[in-house]
Amino acid sequence: MAHRLKASNRPAGRKYAGTVGIFLFLTVLGIFMAFPIYLTVVTSVKPVEELFIFPPKLYTLRPTTDNFSDMFAALRENRVPFSRYVFNSVFITVSVTVLQCVSVSMAAFVLAKCQFPGSKAINALIVTALLYQSNVIYIMQYIVLSRLHLINDPAALILPSVASPMGLFLMRQSMLRMPDSVIDAAKVDGAGLFRICRQIVIPNQKPALMTLMIFAFGSAWNIQSGSLIFDEQYKTLPTAVMQAASSGMARAGIAMAAAVFLLIPPVIVFIFAQRYVIETMAHSGIKE
Repeated sequence: MAHRLKASNRPAGRKYAGTVGIFLFLTVLGIFMAFPIYLTVVTSVKPVEELFIFPPKLYTLRPTTDNFSDMFAALRENRVPFSRYVFNSVFITVSVTVLQCVSVSMAAFVLAKCQFPGSKAINALIVTALLYQSNVIYIMQYIVLSRLHLINDPAALILPSVASPMGLFLMRQSMLRMPDSVIDAAKVDGAGLFRICRQIVIPNQKPALMTLMIFAFGSAWNIQSGSLIFDEQYKTLPTAVMQAASSGMARAGIAMAAAVFLLIPPVIVFIFAQRYVIETMAHSGIKE
């Protein structure tokens, strides 16, 4: 009897050690990921004289909000009012989020629930597109926008961001979990594909759709004008903030204050919708 108990404790011991190891690994990984955010927040409340201390300290001795005041003061010195930059960013963010959610949802429905020649090749192409960042195709993208006469137009910032391989992949994986029998029953009742997508499939994809909305919002909020927009009145808030903070080490505190300021809206959106993200990630690789 004692031998049996001893033998049965070995797997439990190994399982406990593995759990502790995973916990420690995730703790270290979490600290590594949170450290840049912590350093950004600390630097944003450091006075200018503490920015030149070497070696740099991971804390501030006299926290201040002067960096935020200087950031808004620098923005007020521009020819364009601060409210104009806010409007541009909000308009572009809302446009990209809405257009991306609509287009990606419709495309994911076709790829997940419709059989047509070349569907497997398109799905493979979408997975391959996940490997490439937008910087890889930036030059070709600029040429296309130039041929369409969209340079120095807000549409140059909106249209390229509507296509999202990651969002399309997540929505397709989520829609694959929906039983085909539901769609077949709707077809028998005389419903068309557009009606099935709009009234049956999309309402049942709320977690995935919320996840897509969060990713689209975060990406669109941080869009910078770059070499696509030259008129100051069309520039976005991140571009204006970075311009105000790009004056060397003397304005490093303003740059960090700008980073914290731009981080607030995506964090708020994520906090209110994080449970949808977790639910979608948990089921993104499951197919019924």
